[in-house]
Amino acid sequence: MSNLRQTIAEYDAAKAQRVPAPVLQTMAEATRQLETLGIADRSLKTGDRVADFVLPNHLGEPRRLTEMLADSVVVLSFYRGGWCPYCNMELRALQQALPEIRATGAELVAISPELPDKTLDTQTRHALEFDVLSDRGNRISEAFGLAFELPEQLRPIYTSLGIDIPAFNGDASFILPVPATYVIDSNGIIRFHFVNADYTRRLEPDEMLRALRGN
Repeated sequence: MSNLRQTIAEYDAAKAQRVPAPVLQTMAEATRQLETLGIADRSLKTGDRVADFVLPNHLGEPRRLTEMLADSVVVLSFYRGGWCPYCNMELRALQQALPEIRATGAELVAISPELPDKTLDTQTRHALEFDVLSDRGNRISEAFGLAFELPEQLRPIYTSLGIDIPAFNGDASFILPVPATYVIDSNGIIRFHFVNADYTRRLEPDEMLRALRGN
């Protein structure tokens, strides 16, 4: 299995060489500001119960949480969008870990605020073999306490990189979820959670697998 942290570290090293220092500083400051909001403390965490929800997958088919939980433990992976390189690295790592995830009796589902056609693009590009759900309007990420508004100072930077969040999400809000991972049991209780306001920090699949195996 690939080492997600190492993959991210290599990407960060290359990014530091090609992205101007003032841009990197602006990004880092925005992350520090987001961390002060305390999202990781206020969001749902281990021991909390998750309310049922229905979202369309990348094919536009409805997926209900309680129906998924009737068959298996569910791993929910919230990501910002297919435009985010860190999200893409994590999704690829999760796909690589998918056989081991399913071997524990769990099912993996990813959630993003992007429109279904955009989630389909992501699913196809990475040949993902799990559902990618469209949380248009961030209704579910807000219910989990993960939603935040992209800071004003980052928007022109994203635009310069060709990232049009309103177009990807189908609204003008600039609301995104903090990346997060939840393991939810058949009773809808969270048995493990990972939430980090720093979007460059992601859960290593091996750590999630240890939680699924009860190690």
